[in-house]
Amino acid sequence: MKLDADIRAQLQQYLQLMEGDVVIKVSAGSDDVSKDMLALLDELTSMSSRIKVEQAQLPRTPSFSVNRPGEDTGVVFAGVPLGHEFTSLVLALLQVSGRPPKAEESVIKRIRELEGEYHFETYVSLSCNNCPDVVQALNMMSVLNPRITHTMIDGAAFRDEVESKEIMAVPTVYLNGEFFESGRMTVEDILNKLGASVSAEEFANKDPYDVLVVGAGPAGTSAAIYAARKGIRTGLIAERFGGQVNDTLSIENLISVKHTEGPKLATALEEHAKEYPIDIMKSVRAAKLEKKDLIEVTLDNGAVLKSKTVVIATGARWRNLNVPGEQEFKNKGVAYCPHCDGPLFAGKQVAVVGGGNSGVEAAIDLAGVASHVTLFEFMPELKADQVLQDRLYSLPNVTVHKNAQVKEITGSSKMEGITYIDRETGEEHHLPMDGVFVQIGLVPNTEWLEGVLERNRMGEIIVDERGATSIPGVFAAGDCTNSPYKQIIISMGSGATAALSAFDHIIRN
Repeated sequence: MKLDADIRAQLQQYLQLMEGDVVIKVSAGSDDVSKDMLALLDELTSMSSRIKVEQAQLPRTPSFSVNRPGEDTGVVFAGVPLGHEFTSLVLALLQVSGRPPKAEESVIKRIRELEGEYHFETYVSLSCNNCPDVVQALNMMSVLNPRITHTMIDGAAFRDEVESKEIMAVPTVYLNGEFFESGRMTVEDILNKLGASVSAEEFANKDPYDVLVVGAGPAGTSAAIYAARKGIRTGLIAERFGGQVNDTLSIENLISVKHTEGPKLATALEEHAKEYPIDIMKSVRAAKLEKKDLIEVTLDNGAVLKSKTVVIATGARWRNLNVPGEQEFKNKGVAYCPHCDGPLFAGKQVAVVGGGNSGVEAAIDLAGVASHVTLFEFMPELKADQVLQDRLYSLPNVTVHKNAQVKEITGSSKMEGITYIDRETGEEHHLPMDGVFVQIGLVPNTEWLEGVLERNRMGEIIVDERGATSIPGVFAAGDCTNSPYKQIIISMGSGATAALSAFDHIIRN
């Protein structure tokens, strides 16, 4: 295995940023993964005199740890961190060498103040675009706190271990040998789950805002930037920069950007927001909105923020099937991200529910790894673009059931099958199945506004052409609204519209 010229050139530049020596301890065998791992480490040592490699006995083979001379930092890679995890390796080398991590001082302080022993293990697939966020967060925590260790485990390299633990979704994190969490998490999410959450006292003395934006996806970030550019006091409640964008692998319709990936766009949104004097409040979410003399937003930690105007941009999340077995077997066969979890179903029988573009694209992708893919569509016809349908029907290992209503997901300790009803005949059928990917659209994150703002039957906030809601001074944008098209570029535009409307509201009132 040899790095291509472009990656090697990039790596050469990054390694020049190392501030101290690093010792890599490696435990390798004679298997192909070990050979690839040793080849990668040989390339690293050939590019930097600061990196030394020595043999060691680690709990897993093949694996290697990244350490300071004379000190184990607890950062371990079990497998070869290429693909989406290549950045995780680069950051680990830089941070262990002494280069400060890019994190807010308040977050670093919370990490260093953690007491007790925390031994994390994260199971990943190298094609998972959510996994690096978790790996990099836990690696950083290990570098900053000597009581924390973290091992990234490539599920493909340690398949027996994955199957024995019945891991069917990535990233899956274990803490001290027990299941901790599955799915994408930021460092703030991890700290909150460990009990080191943001205190309401940190928000006690904040002055009222001119514009307070709730949500930091494309719509919310756009709104905050447009508001800040007007020179008015702007706050941004950013539970998760990027929102649903983080779960999108390939983006090819953001005009002027030929291709990017969701996590890269999410990072770019955050970096752009930080270029402006925006008060960014991460790791908290809005829980309540009230119109008084000013508009008051209560956070989930009890803190209350006040503002002259508010822009709501809380986005949407995957829609659930709401059938028996779905919640019980979530991450045990029931999945929502084919790019992330697809490799775990190599050679197995999987289903996709949903015949729109997302569902058909998922079925096409999964057909490349699964032994067979069965697609269920509730309506009499698929809704996906014709070019996608043509591609789907050309695949030999795909079956399509239209007019099919999924009734139940069955299993014991993990999913084992799907029961569905043929809506044309009324007959009930059961198919053995190892996994199912639910791709039936989105549901808006607006439950916290029940009885406060006017919403339609789907829960979307009703807005006019200016982004105004049923409460004067409250505006909304993006996928949480009744906008007919849920697209990144449309969300960005609606965020800008809402911010400009909020500014107009301020100067007129």
